[in-house]
Amino acid sequence: MKNIVHCAHSASSNAVTSTTRIPLLILNGMTPQHLDQIGQRFDVCYAPTPDARAQAITQQGARFRAVLTIGAVGLTAQEIAAMPALELVCALGAGYENVALDAARARGIALANGAGTNDDCVADHAFGLLIAIVRGMRTLDQQCRAGVWRDAIGLPPNVSRKRLGIFGLGTIGHKIARRAAGFDMEIGYHNRSPRAEVPHRYFPSLQELAAWCDVLVCATPGGASTRHRVNAEVLQALGPQGYLVNIARGSVVDTQALAAALRERRIAGAGLDVYESEPAPPQELVGLDNVLLTPHVAGWSPEAVQASVDRFLANAEGHFAGRGVVSPI
Repeated sequence: MKNIVHCAHSASSNAVTSTTRIPLLILNGMTPQHLDQIGQRFDVCYAPTPDARAQAITQQGARFRAVLTIGAVGLTAQEIAAMPALELVCALGAGYENVALDAARARGIALANGAGTNDDCVADHAFGLLIAIVRGMRTLDQQCRAGVWRDAIGLPPNVSRKRLGIFGLGTIGHKIARRAAGFDMEIGYHNRSPRAEVPHRYFPSLQELAAWCDVLVCATPGGASTRHRVNAEVLQALGPQGYLVNIARGSVVDTQALAAALRERRIAGAGLDVYESEPAPPQELVGLDNVLLTPHVAGWSPEAVQASVDRFLANAEGHFAGRGVVSPI
């Protein structure tokens, strides 16, 4: 990949970097094609591992003017302090929960994200998990492979006309609700405050929403304010016929409480794309037959990732041209 310095393998990349392109530090994993696309316009130092990241900031921090990261990888206040020329921090996707926003704003550093670039992909995946857990697709697949015919198993429930509760009715939550409307589902939601522009029923507490709905979907941002909001009490309210889907952040759900609820059949099932132990699988859950796990890929598709990269370039070029970023945080 031309125009890309792999910081993990370069003791000093200053000798090979361009003097015309703006120095950019990339902290999240990317495909060679997307690195090349960005490298056509920026002087890229690619440091997707902890060791490469520490080395790049220690040895070259003074020259970086922009950082690209993701919510799970973040950027600390100490790292920001080590980059005196830094003027732009972008999150590739919508999430930015581990970016030290206050430290960046105190320096006047511009902040942007990829809001909206992968919403359809996440909503598609959320609804796929929803259908799969309610209909028991994982178990049905295993039974079919073992030669079990339908007469020997129970009747999987409908998805249509169930009550769907959405925790976090932002852009992704709205798109999940639109998909649910096609299944004639009744929709309720919980946010910090009600949204006047939507027709869906508002619940002032997450526990009340869980008690009302058949399926609870978490689509809220991560971070300290939502950590373990789905706890033992919320799961108890969801009940033995209820299902949980989480495409938000692993921190939103108390893993120990969820494992206990699934083991004891106090909820019917769960579909999770995110979990607290990432990237390691959640050991408390992997042996359970009423949970479906995917490895944080809800926002990943060729279309969504390309849109996110294009949005980063639009944000970065807008900032450095003096027009401002396209999607500010």
